[in-house]
Amino acid sequence: MRPTRLALGLVVALAAGPAAAKPAPATPPAAGTALPGGVLPVQPGASPLGTQTFGAPNKTLPGAASLPPAPSKDPNADLAYGAYQRGFYVTAFKEATKRLEANKTDFPAMTLLAELYSQGLGVRQDPARAAEWYRLAANLGDPHAAATLGMMQIEGRGVAKDQAAGRALLEKAAARADATASYNLALILLGTGVPADLTRAADLLRQAAHQELAPAQHALGVLHLQGRGMPKDTAKAADWFRRAADNGDLPGEVEYSILLFNGEGVAKDEARAARYFRHAAFRGNAVAQNRVARLYASGRGVPKNLVEAAAWDMAARAQGLSDAWLTQAVSGLTADEKARAERLAADRAGP
Repeated sequence: MRPTRLALGLVVALAAGPAAAKPAPATPPAAGTALPGGVLPVQPGASPLGTQTFGAPNKTLPGAASLPPAPSKDPNADLAYGAYQRGFYVTAFKEATKRLEANKTDFPAMTLLAELYSQGLGVRQDPARAAEWYRLAANLGDPHAAATLGMMQIEGRGVAKDQAAGRALLEKAAARADATASYNLALILLGTGVPADLTRAADLLRQAAHQELAPAQHALGVLHLQGRGMPKDTAKAADWFRRAADNGDLPGEVEYSILLFNGEGVAKDEARAARYFRHAAFRGNAVAQNRVARLYASGRGVPKNLVEAAAWDMAARAQGLSDAWLTQAVSGLTADEKARAERLAADRAGP
């Protein structure tokens, strides 16, 4: 999945800082582009047990890709997907190939091979071959494969670009309650500007959100916050942002922090908001880093600490988010304090 970036229209009201700005009036995004709030399309991946898996799973230590999966006493154990989930991609490829040799219509094995080729896991990356496997699996009824192939056709990745055909595949997969297809189809509908499409997009997002697809929960929160396709309801927006955050969605986590800090749609709790902001800041979100810096500089939700404020400000600035108020707030640091802040900022920048 492509990384998301939170729109800067939502800010935290802090002492000596600007008041919280309201989101600018939204214009419909182009198909496949970000919604206000940083909502981006999701690429569905292979899913072994009906759960959603997006992008590559966590990788194991280098050199472990060809090790066998742990032995299983269950004769029905899925060795191919088990290896994939544990990061043993060469083994996953071999096991999936064995399954297809035994059963030419094993579409979960086809989808797994497609995912490996798509991401270059255990084999050389080959989007065209991935598309072939996804198509075979989709023709045999795999909605996940249809959803992924649909996005590939819309983007022209591994296949000729064909938005109509791609959308048809998303429709097919969404009709079978595939969460990622519902979500991506909703993004397309949001870009048409047609009122009926906006209503259907909201319904599709609800469907995906109730299946715990975090980006859909975030997107639904954005629509509730803006009153697009549904009545404006800040409380429902806050609840969906919280659920998105709890499911690991970074933009949702930041937007929930903002509402929580300002007491909009949820009881105001600066200390709890600070914890959410810090978590998002350590995950590398520049907006969260800037807000944490302001919290430390003003002593809101956390004890006042200008060294921490300067460190988080430096981390945000390294990503292009500057703040003149913070520059002034930390201008009185001693040389030793500034050096400490620089070390902290360097540690938080990551590799």
